[in-house]
Amino acid sequence: MVLAVQSLVVVVFLVSSAGKLKSRDAVREFTASLRRLRILPASAAGPAAFSVLVAEVAVWALLVIPASVTRTAGFGVAAGLLTVFAAGIALSLRRGAQVPCRCFGASTTPLGPWHVVRNLLLAGAAALAAVLPSQGPVRPGGLVVAVCAGLLLGALVALFDDLVALFRPVPAPPRPLSAPPPRHPVPRPHRPQGEARWHS
Repeated sequence: MVLAVQSLVVVVFLVSSAGKLKSRDAVREFTASLRRLRILPASAAGPAAFSVLVAEVAVWALLVIPASVTRTAGFGVAAGLLTVFAAGIALSLRRGAQVPCRCFGASTTPLGPWHVVRNLLLAGAAALAAVLPSQGPVRPGGLVVAVCAGLLLGALVALFDDLVALFRPVPAPPRPLSAPPPRHPVPRPHRPQGEARWHS
């Protein structure tokens, strides 16, 4: 279980930090999204964005080190950070903010209750893995199953918003109010078949 959660958290935070740090525009968009959340002063958005990025990199960097101390520290930072994320999103939703999710970089999906639930579930898993005692040697088969399960679940969490947007039906474009009414063909007068025409 610890190995599965460790793989899950590593994937989630690795993809999250990579999506935000892939370019200067991505960093600026993430900082702007924090301003639009309306939970921090505008002047604090820059330092907050920097702190989040450093913490996200620290989480997966600590968890990939094969040591129980760094593993526990990585799980602790992840649990705390995810709890802060959940509280911030919930407060933003209560204030009526409609902000696209920049959790994993660029996304058009607005933040919603699902993001609060997701972060709380991840925080609970990380906190539980942090307090579980270290086990003895792991069999290769169990190691492969646990790591693959964590990687797969982490990929699904990171791609969930994109998958939902992919299968969401596209609404039909609204009809302009100033559009002229459709033209109907003007019926031609009926002429009897036997009617003759005289031409001079």
